[in-house]
Parts: sequence; structure tokens; C-alpha cells
Amino acid sequence: MEDENKVNSLGLFVSDHVAAMLAYWDKDMVCRYANAAYMDWFGKTPEEIVNKITLKELLGQNYEKNLPYISGVLKGEKQFFERTITLPSGELRFTSANYYPDIVKGEVRVFFVYASDITPIKLLKHELIKSNEMISEQNKRLLNFANVISHNLKNYSNGFTGMIELLSETEHSEDQIEIIKHLKKISNNFNETIKNLNEIVHEKNIDNIELTAINKAISSLSLEIEVSNAIIYNNVDENTIIMGNSAYIESILVNFLSNAIKYKHPDRDPIIELSCVANNEEVILNIADNGKGINLDEHGEEIFEMYKTFHGNNDAQGIGLYITKYHIEVMGGHVQVESEENVGSKFIIHLSTKNSKSQNTGVVTNKLDPWHN
Repeated sequence: MEDENKVNSLGLFVSDHVAAMLAYWDKDMVCRYANAAYMDWFGKTPEEIVNKITLKELLGQNYEKNLPYISGVLKGEKQFFERTITLPSGELRFTSANYYPDIVKGEVRVFFVYASDITPIKLLKHELIKSNEMISEQNKRLLNFANVISHNLKNYSNGFTGMIELLSETEHSEDQIEIIKHLKKISNNFNETIKNLNEIVHEKNIDNIELTAINKAISSLSLEIEVSNAIIYNNVDENTIIMGNSAYIESILVNFLSNAIKYKHPDRDPIIELSCVANNEEVILNIADNGKGINLDEHGEEIFEMYKTFHGNNDAQGIGLYITKYHIEVMGGHVQVESEENVGSKFIIHLSTKNSKSQNTGVVTNKLDPWHN
């Protein structure tokens, strides 16, 4: 008996020191037990509540709302529900309530109440809803901004193309003809980029893309290639297909290729090699160069972070690799890097794919001649 009393005392001690509200009501709706948290919640003392107060008196206007659950538990059915309660202080709180029947010989004698304060969760949910509404509104504004920008750029693009056509119809020296040739390439690529931007704005940009896009990216950098005396080996099967966004693919290729030229080693001309491994699940595109390279022991964790630069170039902004990684991940891919200072870098890009038209798998090499403009 003494041991049983100790256990009972310990149980009461524990129940009075937990945050959850615990109570015991008989079938006449009279409270037979309430822990400290329960009494604090309703602003009552043990003398006011235990063996004195009825559930209807305690709940007040909430009693009618809870009546279906009370009727349910008195039928022997567990009840789970949420309720908003105004405390004696006037504060509004949210609870999650559970009613459990105490059944003896098939008859419900009493029922247990377990309730917890979920106000912080409800407030957090409310804040998340507000944040989502704010984000949605911001996205609408951004979409409107993107529509305006793409429309205005298209107008400038058309004007630029028209002026190039007029310029090409007049007589020029050989040097001017060469410059006009470069301008035409830039104009054509610019028009294609505007088209891709319009597709992004109207969410029609996910499609099967052939990696002939590499040649387009190389063409757009023809002037930089010529000035730097760069050689680009494109060993990628032009029939390889990926599932993605053409504007993002173009941006990824141009960023990696232009970086390989911009950060070339001062003692040698840049050599850039592209190759890929393709299967039914993904394309692994490799872009390797013989440039300055990066110390990965020192910078490996921050190489794709925004505003991080590694070679001291005055025009470096630390944006290109960050955006490139973002574009790859948006399309469900990921990127890795291998690099050594004064040796060069290799970027390994994993992208989603379907079967290539030629059904080829494996590394394709020497398919195309080196590009050396």
C-alpha cells in the first residue's frame, strides 16, 4: 500500500509539472481532477474547480461547441479537435484537445481530457500564409517587370537588326566587312536570346534541346575567341538531347566558355575541350580548360557563391558561376568542379536527358573539328 501511494504521489507530481493540460471529468460533467497547467489556463484554484465545477460552467459559451465531442466520448469514442479559447485575461489562445473515455465493464464512467496550447504553431502558420501572399504579390510584379523588359528588348533587337541590314548594303573596307560579319552573329544570337527570354516569361521554355546549342554559344563568343587565340574542341555528339530551358542552357555554356577565355593562363593560349557521356537518364557534360585554375583547398566551398572572385580581375563580379549553378539546379541537375592552380579547371555538369536520336552512349570524341576562328 505504501509503495502504491508513492507511485500515485509521483504521478500527481509529474502531471503538475508538464505543460499539457490534464483533467478527469465524470459522466455528470463534474471535474474530479485537474493538473496545475489546466487550472492556470482557466485561472482557477483547486478549491474552485476539483469536485466543484461542471464542464458547462467552466467552458461557458464554448460548451455548446464542445458538446458533440462530449457526447461522442460518453459513447465510448475517442475525440480529437481544435478549439479557440479566450482566457480569463482576455487573451485568445488555440488548443488541440483530446477526450479519452474510461470504460469499465462496457460502461463509460468518466473521461480524460488532454489539451495542449498550439498558439505558437497557429501564429507561425498565419505568418507563413502572409509571407506566401507577399511572395505571390512580388512574383506578380516581377512577372510584369519581365514582360515589360522582354517587350522593350524585342523592340531594340528589331531596330538593331534593321540597322545591321542597312549597314551591310553599303560599301566597306575588308576590315569593316569583317566587323559587320561579327555584328550579324551578335545580332542573330541576341534575337534568339530575346526569343528565349519571352518563352521564360510565358513559361513555355521546358523542352527537348539538342546540344547543337554549343555551336551557337561558341559563335556568340567568336570575337573573344579570335582576340585570345583560343582553340575550342567540341567533341559532343550534336544529336545528344537534354530536357531543359534553352535560355538557361545558352547562359550556362556562354558563362563557362567565356570564363575559360577570360581567366586564361598568361603563358599560353586557351584550349577548351567539351565532351559528354549520355545515357537514358542524364547527360554528363564536361568543359575543361588549361587556364589559371583555382585552389580548391582554399576556395572549394565558396566557388559557386555570389560575389566570390579568385583571380583579381578588375572586371570580375563573382556573379557568373553563381547564376550558372542556379540555372543547372533549376533544371534538376547539379555541377561539380575539378581544378588545380596553373593547370586548369574542369566543370562536370549533370543534366536530365532522354534517348539521343542516334541512340549513342559513352564518350564521343573528335566528332567535330576544333573551332579556331
